[in-house]
Amino acid sequence: MSECTHDCSTCSSNCGGKKPESFIEKPNELSKIGKVIGIVSGKGGVGKTLVSSLLAVSMQRHGKNVGVLDADITGPSIPKAFGIKEKAQGTELGMIPVKSKMGIDVMSVNLLLENDTDPVVWRGPVIAGVVKQFWTDVIWKDVDYLFVDMPPGTGDVPLTVFQTIPVNGIVIVTSPQELVSMIVEKAVKMAKMMNIPIIGIIENMSYLECPDCKKKIEVFGKSNIDKVAMEYGIPVLARIPICPDLASVCDKGVVELFEGDWLEPAVNQIENM
Repeated sequence: MSECTHDCSTCSSNCGGKKPESFIEKPNELSKIGKVIGIVSGKGGVGKTLVSSLLAVSMQRHGKNVGVLDADITGPSIPKAFGIKEKAQGTELGMIPVKSKMGIDVMSVNLLLENDTDPVVWRGPVIAGVVKQFWTDVIWKDVDYLFVDMPPGTGDVPLTVFQTIPVNGIVIVTSPQELVSMIVEKAVKMAKMMNIPIIGIIENMSYLECPDCKKKIEVFGKSNIDKVAMEYGIPVLARIPICPDLASVCDKGVVELFEGDWLEPAVNQIENM
């Protein structure tokens, strides 16, 4: 029996021709969510969490109410970037996300664990189930934009998110290396297979700016992201430089204080969806 891709022409299962919408889960009845934006990458280590955090902060600076759902269960680093120490609380009505210093709603498995450094040694279906609960059980109250920081790759959790959460669009994060650009194509093809709109690509670690002469140095060599973007007809939304100050605010848990306008085109694109 072939695996279901939601394309009945490729599926031998007798599923009655179910459409993808039939798998969508309802959010908590007290939630009020506008747009859901997934932040994805074909592999780890390209700065997906950094981009998720920066997009959330940038969108809030546009006057929007913002939430971040940390779906990277085995590598949850969103609370660290926002400097969140307290734990999430629950009531009989649902779980309450923790607010960052500037008022961004955040839910992550690290807000439920006793210790931040406790490993999450769970199998894929369990991890996927937790992500689903972050959608169905958490009260996302009056959130205009919910950013979902996805785990890398194209495995169980991304599949669960795409099937059960009404994602309005995704942003793909990459870096300039040739290998990573190849992996981007896998993420693009998965999104197209799942019929999820691609908002665009953000290239992280794109260049290093000389502090003296301001020359842009391509540390990882010439990027071919424009070629990949053109091939699939999707825009390059931003190029984020290697910036010690940016790394520092994340490490110190004060990402909301970052300075820079690299993400403005991406935020504008998301608002104009």
